[in-house]
Amino acid sequence: MKLSLCNEVLQPMPLAAQCEAAARMGYDALEIAPFTLTDDPTTLDAATARQVRDTVHAHGLQVSSLHWLLVKPEGLSLVSDDTALRRRTIDLLRRLIDFAAACDARVLVHGSPKQRSPLPGQSQADATARLEAALAELAPHAAAAGVVYCLEPLGPLETNVINTVAEAAAMVDRIGSPALRTMLDVSAASQSERQPVHEVLRNFLASGHIAHVQVNDRNRRGPGQGDTDQRPVLQVLKDMDYRGWVAVEPFDYVPDGPGCAEASLQHIRELWRTLT
Repeated sequence: MKLSLCNEVLQPMPLAAQCEAAARMGYDALEIAPFTLTDDPTTLDAATARQVRDTVHAHGLQVSSLHWLLVKPEGLSLVSDDTALRRRTIDLLRRLIDFAAACDARVLVHGSPKQRSPLPGQSQADATARLEAALAELAPHAAAAGVVYCLEPLGPLETNVINTVAEAAAMVDRIGSPALRTMLDVSAASQSERQPVHEVLRNFLASGHIAHVQVNDRNRRGPGQGDTDQRPVLQVLKDMDYRGWVAVEPFDYVPDGPGCAEASLQHIRELWRTLT
């Protein structure tokens, strides 16, 4: 199993210190949130990507993926009536696709609930259609860059646009690009899916829709820090010989970021060792 840590967990450490800590704990990679690198991700370029890649590689790690793509700058939207604002948002995502490729990352995770949620007076259907149009425009750029762009289903408390893996898979199928897929976040799926999470994972791994997995507890802490049983999820990954990345993504850091990261890794590694 290839285990990555979402790097915002280790803020405010600088990147080199994050790498040192993650490598010492036993992680294989970092999943990087662009806002942790700069307050203005529109300035991220190939030279910065090479610096990030070299720093990560120097500690024996990889950049597995990017996520939290639209946290900064403030005010972005893929669904606004403002055509210029939508264009700026799409242009940033195109830049981040290139940045990911230059970092040797092969996956981008598109969550960003605020930037896809309906604005006041806007319908869910309209927001969903505009999100789909944006992804359809981004897919050829991702294909050319050699990366996989994953639409992330999120819980209903975060957004009402794409809550289940089935909804994400349907949008992926409508667009029809091999560079566009979906993923599964255990916490979000625990809140949104009617079926058990591991059954959803099995079904959509088998169909080829899922290209990335994030592990966490339903309570938004790290895996093993709540009641969510990660064993069935890991068993599906093992049974189906999943070769992609598994990223640890807590939101509530207990006792703190480094402590949560280390406890999460130990829990997942121990469960993995006991699988049949």
